[in-house]
Amino acid sequence: MKILILEPYMTGSHAAWAEEYSARSAFQVEILGLPGRHWKWRMHGGAVTLAERFITGDYHPDLILASDMLDLTTFLALTRARTENIKAAVYFHENQISYPWSNDDPDPGSQRDRHYGFINYTSALAADRVLFNSHYHRDIFFRELPLFLRAFPDFNSLEEVGKIRAKSAVLPLGLDLKRFDDHPGPNQSHESERSYSTGCSDRLPSSHGPDLSGRLRRSQSPALILWNHRWEYDKNPQDFFRALFILDKEGLDFELAVLGESFEQEPPVFVRARTGLAKRIVRFGYEEDFNRYASWLKRADILPVTSIHDFFGSSVVQALYCNTYPLLPRRLAYPEHIPEKERERFFYHDFDDLMNKLKARIEDISGTRDTLTRSFVERYDWSVMAPRYDQMFGQFLYLL
Repeated sequence: MKILILEPYMTGSHAAWAEEYSARSAFQVEILGLPGRHWKWRMHGGAVTLAERFITGDYHPDLILASDMLDLTTFLALTRARTENIKAAVYFHENQISYPWSNDDPDPGSQRDRHYGFINYTSALAADRVLFNSHYHRDIFFRELPLFLRAFPDFNSLEEVGKIRAKSAVLPLGLDLKRFDDHPGPNQSHESERSYSTGCSDRLPSSHGPDLSGRLRRSQSPALILWNHRWEYDKNPQDFFRALFILDKEGLDFELAVLGESFEQEPPVFVRARTGLAKRIVRFGYEEDFNRYASWLKRADILPVTSIHDFFGSSVVQALYCNTYPLLPRRLAYPEHIPEKERERFFYHDFDDLMNKLKARIEDISGTRDTLTRSFVERYDWSVMAPRYDQMFGQFLYLL
């Protein structure tokens, strides 16, 4: 069986998903993609460029697997002479119907944001199968889609919502989690650096060493709080740093590692935090080297998550795999990652509850470090997910 992945936005989790599945599938999987920049233009024009490349290339797939960044209807229309009898599935990493828009983006005010959601809608209509990376994602998509369609003046085609739902399924994101196993992290004689994106650094005493849980114990050091998400509004850094400023003012003993990728318009709170929490910070900035990134996750103790949006949460899953203690909001996709019987201690109800649980985890740091979460998310590793993908795609062709 031959699968062709169409990805107009080849960067970050989109690129990792495509490349990692391609490398692990029992099928022949090729990728036809474009550089991951200018996301709005990719949703408008990416299908035209990829259609041109498909027509001139030597591609003969049994199944086309498109990401949500592709205008699948335009691609299929432009390639119909070659794709008329080829089955197509669309994989929703995210969707622009229920994705929260930034207050700084001019498109919602002028209602230009609706077109991106409409591309997702028509792509789902055109696809033979519609896949979502979490149950939460599928549920919110079908909750918001009728509201989205009713915003148009007439011929809303609401009956199409049920048709799309009938051909939809949940297929969780596959991740290369075992890659973290290949990185043991620094040993007890290794010294870490207090490191900032400004370039300044000084030496820190180290008591880090591996233990049987796979984490790097820090028995004589303060609790290390971790941020490993994108530096963007939808991850709600305001509440994250608000909590840390309160902890700092109350004199609790903790350190802070702020990782994740920053962009041109990063939220201003990161600048304030870099100054206001300077004495707490042991790392502040994007960690390009995977080995160093893995080292920080294995070293971290607590992951307070304040996001207002996450259709899956790959950075959270990575931290869980490295046995970082999560404090998660009771919303979004996060409950799917934690066994139901374990959720009470890892989830918070509101900001006050987050503060209480965060303080408790810092004060009981030994208990925090003895808590193991890796088994919760091992099922997302490609060793499990690649055969599941193959089985589902094979069934698609058999049933369609």
